[in-house]
Amino acid sequence: MAIQGILLVAVASAGLLGPVWDGGSRVVTSVGGGLLVALGFVLAVRGTRDLHDALTPLPYPRADAELVETGVYRLVRHPIYGGLVIAATGWGLLTASPAALVGAAVLLGFFELKSRREEAWLERRFPRYEAYRARTRRLIPWIG
Repeated sequence: MAIQGILLVAVASAGLLGPVWDGGSRVVTSVGGGLLVALGFVLAVRGTRDLHDALTPLPYPRADAELVETGVYRLVRHPIYGGLVIAATGWGLLTASPAALVGAAVLLGFFELKSRREEAWLERRFPRYEAYRARTRRLIPWIG
C-alpha cells in the first residue's frame, strides 16, 4: 500500500514540473489527458463503490466477503488499479510531462504484479474465480 502511495505522489509531482511540449500537440494531449483523468477517476470510484463491504485496504480478501462480478467488475477484475493507471496516464498527457508518463508506466507494472498476487488469493478463496478471470480483463476494460 505504501509503494502505490509513493508512486501516485511521484506521478502527481512529476506533472507539476512543467510542460515539455506545447503548441497544437499540447492542445490535443491536454484534451485527451483530461478525458483520461476523468475516465480513470470514474472507473476507480465505481470500482470502490461496487465492492461495497468487500473493500479492504489490503489485497487479501476478507473471510466474509463475496466475489463481486457485477457493476464495473463485469468488465474488469481490478477497476481501482486500472482507473488509477488511466488517470495517471491522463495526468501525464494533460501536464505534458514525460516523467509523469514514465511514472504511469511504472504504476501499471506495479499494479500488474500486485493484481497477480491478489488473484492467487482470490482463486483460493472463491471457487468461481477462475471462470471469472477467463471472461474479464485484468486492469483496463476492453484492453488485454
